[in-house]
Amino acid sequence: MLAKEIKIEEYYITEEPFYIPVGNEIEIFEAAYKNRVPVILKGPTGCGKTRFLQYMAWKLKRPLITVACHEDLTASDLVGRYLVKGGETVWVDGPLTKAVRVGGICYLDEIVEARKDTTVVIHPLTDDRRILPIEKRGEILKAPPEFMLVLSYNPRYQSALKELKQSTRQRFIAINFDFPPKDIEKRVIMHEAKVSEEIAEDLVNLAEKIRNLREKGLEEGASTRLLIYAANLIREGIDPRTACEVAIANTITDDAEMQRAIKEIIWAML
Repeated sequence: MLAKEIKIEEYYITEEPFYIPVGNEIEIFEAAYKNRVPVILKGPTGCGKTRFLQYMAWKLKRPLITVACHEDLTASDLVGRYLVKGGETVWVDGPLTKAVRVGGICYLDEIVEARKDTTVVIHPLTDDRRILPIEKRGEILKAPPEFMLVLSYNPRYQSALKELKQSTRQRFIAINFDFPPKDIEKRVIMHEAKVSEEIAEDLVNLAEKIRNLREKGLEEGASTRLLIYAANLIREGIDPRTACEVAIANTITDDAEMQRAIKEIIWAML
């Protein structure tokens, strides 16, 4: 039975991603990588977790293989399976196996969305064994020193049914992320959306007010990603209030009263 050839070049990040460090997250990640310690990135949606990891993959010169986790994700989806192609039975590596073989970074995004029986497959890779058993092939892969496993999730979205088990959690170190300080967030918006400092500053000040509504029942504040979306619309000539309504107010909540409160903030500030 044949194994499908790995084409890993496409997983390398060839251009430096724009990333401004907020604290010592770069140094911590580099130390973890050097010591083969797996990492969890924790923080709200759109705060820069994925961009940070893209930057670190570029900096460490390792391929980055990303898996968007969901409730139907199976162990075979991660490890691999046999497929029939052209009359031959071919083994196709899953993203986790592929990352182990080439010494890449495997990024399991929003890990709490995956089924708990699926996440167990990563356990042998997160202790001193650093192995990946492939039962269907009777193979045990030993992870090279360059391999790294990274998980991410949003703690606000956890529930009793979607919570990372302690047996998994305590195999990692965790780096906490949040929305960046105002000066950094302003620079990010200016760079990503190519807008003026004045527009970026208005959006950052608006986001601060909206995020305060989390204390009044808003599930999630305006992410940096949504601010960039609004800035893109403004750059294209959309009225700033309309841009913020469709990119922020209409997006982050379906609650009519909360939407109205956010739109009142938008009209008062822009």
